[in-house]
Amino acid sequence: MERKNFEQMTVGGGCFWCTEAIFDQIKGVEKVVSGYSGGSVPGTPTYREVCSGLTGHAEVIQVTYDPAVVSFEDLLVIFMTSHDPTTLNRQGADRGTQYRSVIFYHNKNQKQIAEKVLNEMAPYYENPIVTELSPLQKFYPAEVNHQNYYANNPSQGYCTAVILPKLARLRQMHLNKLKQ
Repeated sequence: MERKNFEQMTVGGGCFWCTEAIFDQIKGVEKVVSGYSGGSVPGTPTYREVCSGLTGHAEVIQVTYDPAVVSFEDLLVIFMTSHDPTTLNRQGADRGTQYRSVIFYHNKNQKQIAEKVLNEMAPYYENPIVTELSPLQKFYPAEVNHQNYYANNPSQGYCTAVILPKLARLRQMHLNKLKQ
């Protein structure tokens, strides 16, 4: 049996239900886990605590992927085009530091690639990119009911109003990167 060398990426671009649904569609992505990162409060955070905006954590996803199929750079381009990286602490109606645009790099190479992608994408936006670039300290998986949210609740109001249009845009912009 062939052994794959998977890598991980941790990003936040608003509600983790949206970003999880997007990255579940990408070829080479093995697993997507919704969670929290970037805060300084001790202990394992809960959804309710993170939603208060007082923990410093962002809603993020941790993507496990096969770099032989999809590159970290390609994943970042998909990330940057799947949310608005120019709005500080906000994505659509979701407001607060927990919804900030953030890339948590796992190593120096990821940091360099992220800096390159942010610089290359800046001219495509009318406003400055405010995406935070920080080292990953700790990732906390979210509660079970937040995992695979879109897959488990496709007809829920938030999914049809917010996630479906994002998936349509993903198909329009990155069709060649999607699973069959």
